[in-house]
Amino acid sequence: MNVYDFDKTIYYNDSTSDFYVFCLKRHFGIVKHFPKTMLFFILYLIKIKTKTQFKEVMYEFLHEVEIEKDLPDFWESHKKKIKPFYLNQKKSDDVIISASPEFLLEPICKELGINYLMASVVDCKTGKYTGINCHGKEKVRRYREKFGETKIDEFYSDAYCDTPLAKIAEKSFMVKGDKISDWKFISQKNRPL
Repeated sequence: MNVYDFDKTIYYNDSTSDFYVFCLKRHFGIVKHFPKTMLFFILYLIKIKTKTQFKEVMYEFLHEVEIEKDLPDFWESHKKKIKPFYLNQKKSDDVIISASPEFLLEPICKELGINYLMASVVDCKTGKYTGINCHGKEKVRRYREKFGETKIDEFYSDAYCDTPLAKIAEKSFMVKGDKISDWKFISQKNRPL
């Protein structure tokens, strides 16, 4: 079983950012949420707010969109950003684990034939989370909850914040653009168990 992060790993950019820009072009009124989003981003950076709290404020723009129309149209125009390396090696038992919202990734995962998606559970109308952001150690917890001790053959990500998943994989790879290299454990605490 291979496990993949989504954004900047098998998709060329950040899907949430791309979806926001796509929606902004269609519903310019969402720009009114920008000042509050920036305030909460700063509060997150100085550790007054959590990442989940920041993202819930960021997702307030969802009140202004037509999700049933905008989401399929978004993926119709953005599915070309799925990286060729993934399309060439995908398997039926692949697992995608992402901090992006589940509702955002479900359509493209379904189209790609990906049966196992674990992502942040966010209400597509309100932007409210159920649970916490699927990030870092939370990805391991969610994987173990679904698959127990099933081994991960290969793990792919673009970011060292995914080291907890890299540690439990047989092989781990860092993806930067189209370049794939062996995972480098950058400190003693990041070395495999």
